[in-house]
Amino acid sequence: MNYKTIKTDGICEEEIKKSRFICQLKRVETEEEGREFIAQIKKEHYKATHSCSAMIIGENAEIKRSSDDGEPSGTAGVPMLTVLEKQGLTNVVAVVTRYFGGIKLGAGGLIRAYAGSVANALKEIGIVEVKEQDGLKLTLSYPQYQTFSNFLQAENLQEFETEFLENVTTHIYLDPENVQAVSDRLVEFYQGKVSFEKSGSKIVEVEL
Repeated sequence: MNYKTIKTDGICEEEIKKSRFICQLKRVETEEEGREFIAQIKKEHYKATHSCSAMIIGENAEIKRSSDDGEPSGTAGVPMLTVLEKQGLTNVVAVVTRYFGGIKLGAGGLIRAYAGSVANALKEIGIVEVKEQDGLKLTLSYPQYQTFSNFLQAENLQEFETEFLENVTTHIYLDPENVQAVSDRLVEFYQGKVSFEKSGSKIVEVEL
């Protein structure tokens, strides 16, 4: 499992030539979930001129859908979808609701507005990589644990599931290809006096 998606659900609004463009992004696992979200937005914004949408579903982006929702063909849904594709995202649906402000934008203006609305929302909300990593379970003395943060910082890692009992047990998660190298550096950091073992894998989200 390894794919990119949005960090969290979110909303971003901007005004272009007196028209309001409201982009809402949501993480979804199925096309049905995506369609339900689109229907929900249309219901909430029933007075809006358009609620155009794009979604990509599946670990390998098998399902791609887009809708212009009444805007001229190719000026909304496809440009929105293209932004999601260029970022390599999946399991996401984007809905851009437009409240017309009285000034026509033209085909090129619409394409820039809808694509830009999604791009700005992605920048604001953030993107994560969802992947499976292998775990290492460490057993540290309390003096060892006091210096563990230095190791984590040097390796750009985080600790998880830490317990403070007679000793400190904690976990780190690594890409499979990095396990051996990090293990070697861990042994070197503690001058050979450290106890750790492989533990189960975990699905993690790494912010990009």
